[in-house]
Amino acid sequence: MEYTDSDQVIEVLNGAVSTRVIHHPERSFAFEVTLDLIKGAEFFSRKPPLHFHANQDEYIQAVEGKVGVEIEGREHVLTRGGPEFLIQAWANHRSYPIDPSRQEGAQKVKFLLSGEKTREVFQLSTLFFENWYKYQDEVIKTGGRIDFIQVLSTFDAGGTYVSLPRWVPFGTRISQVMGIVVGRWLGSLCGYQPFYRKWSTDWDLACKQMGSSFFQKRFANPQKDD
Repeated sequence: MEYTDSDQVIEVLNGAVSTRVIHHPERSFAFEVTLDLIKGAEFFSRKPPLHFHANQDEYIQAVEGKVGVEIEGREHVLTRGGPEFLIQAWANHRSYPIDPSRQEGAQKVKFLLSGEKTREVFQLSTLFFENWYKYQDEVIKTGGRIDFIQVLSTFDAGGTYVSLPRWVPFGTRISQVMGIVVGRWLGSLCGYQPFYRKWSTDWDLACKQMGSSFFQKRFANPQKDD
């Protein structure tokens, strides 16, 4: 990974989450994520939704504090000095800071996050994370509620899908179909778009990806001010 003084930093939740975008020649994206456990205490008290990535393996490595990674119902605790941890495509998972009572005094958690390169258009990328992070930030700041169709739309653009209960037969395939049909197709007809100009540093890339979908190409306007 390569760090520079001009690295983009995505900061949300009043500084509770700070994501530094760094260059990694072998990955589709690479971040150094810092979580302030004091500023984000209320937000971090709830774990993120279980989900899976259809097109890419994901990699995570703890730098400071303890990071929890739940995969298929089993929790793994990552600590500083440990090796890079692989999250395989299609694995139901979520990552989160371990509870402060188990942090041994650490008030911040820092980890490296990156994704496998892929030729798939719908993939994990800086564009995807920008929009996902900033959507959550806006909802919390305005006191709104998470819109499930918007989540499906944005997740689908990142090749990501919400995990269904483990007892559901063919759950991953059903979830993927739901994300495409509801998030991409029906959602687009109702005005939902995966990426927004106000949240996208590379709007041309957002337009290129949305333009690849028959249903989303109407949102792919390079001149849009949002």
